[in-house]
Amino acid sequence: MRIYLVGGAVRDKLLQRPVADRDYVVVGARPEELIEAGYKPVGSDFPVFLHPESGEEYALARTERKSGRGYHGFTFHAEPTVTLEQDLIRRDLTINAMAEDADGALVDPFGGAADLEARVLRHVSPAFAEDPVRVLRVARFAARYAPLGFRVARETMALMQRMTADGEIDHLVPERVWAETRKALREPQPSAFLQVLRQAGALRVLFPEIDALYGVPQRAEYHPEIDTGVHVELVVDMAARLAPGDDLVGFCALVHDLGKARTPEAEWPRHIMHEQRGTEPVRALAKRLKLPTDYRDLGLLVCREHLHAHRALQLKPKTVLGLLDKLDALRRPQRLETFLTACEADARGRTGHADDAYPQADFLRAARAAAVTVTAAPFIEQGLQGPAIGEAMQRARTRAIAEVEKPATA
Repeated sequence: MRIYLVGGAVRDKLLQRPVADRDYVVVGARPEELIEAGYKPVGSDFPVFLHPESGEEYALARTERKSGRGYHGFTFHAEPTVTLEQDLIRRDLTINAMAEDADGALVDPFGGAADLEARVLRHVSPAFAEDPVRVLRVARFAARYAPLGFRVARETMALMQRMTADGEIDHLVPERVWAETRKALREPQPSAFLQVLRQAGALRVLFPEIDALYGVPQRAEYHPEIDTGVHVELVVDMAARLAPGDDLVGFCALVHDLGKARTPEAEWPRHIMHEQRGTEPVRALAKRLKLPTDYRDLGLLVCREHLHAHRALQLKPKTVLGLLDKLDALRRPQRLETFLTACEADARGRTGHADDAYPQADFLRAARAAAVTVTAAPFIEQGLQGPAIGEAMQRARTRAIAEVEKPATA
């Protein structure tokens, strides 16, 4: 029995990045031997065990064979005769197909260390094409490592383009698409995720609502980048900068302008009513990918209301209160924070505007703080009942918001 550290832990050690999870491959052993040693078996697809003390995953070296379409179309073979190299060759990228033995020596049969040095994301073998999830994974790794200068190898991109053309991408299940997308939105440069998928032809298959934004022009005086697709790339990257690791903010940033793809060409580059036009594609995307309710709901709110946030300093107090009510911000302040961060990402996700101030956010926070001080108790003491209490509270909250001092730049 020989045990090797494999995959991401080896990769991140070589990149001198923090190692989050450690996975191990066991060569030359049978399941019974690990069970006798105290390892706990998990999973039904192939033999994976948890270490009795550390809880880390130890998998028997295995090979796999394509047996059907899509992510689940594989059969696995795990025997003591399977070698480490046979196990590593089934992995997606060369930078993930390295191992480290018990003495710390690197085992690198496919040139992963050289690709790390060259900043290249390259597939290990033609078997890459058998698993469509790998297209998403490459795009996600691009989002993680683009700030370090990584790029997708030309031959790997060509392979992913063939996978899309062959219809393999069509067999991805919604849950897996969303899982990989969430991870990508937590990375430092989510725009690379969109760019890789688009270049591979997979964006129009998996996210047609987003793909449709490319080539749609905007008014240059507000959007120097002009192309709406490019704007969304800038916005998701700004969201990652403002709220690192927050995929809810990232999702809201991703879908905030979907309505611009619905603008009739005769109206370009103006996009009147794009907030309302965007709700249908947000709902369609959320339904297709089976998104959690809070992602759908906040995505819709940002889509519909982001222009109100941008104009907050010019809005009437009653309109400001209406916005806070739509967000349920008085009861759920975190909702307001998510909304404001996504709106700030939109405002600053424009060429030449990355360092702009966004005083609207602090004003709306102050407006909420003023409104929340108004309670029902005084009106009940005055003898008001039923709907009259709510109406009086709304009037009082509107007055409280009117007294909030606006920034001098307003």
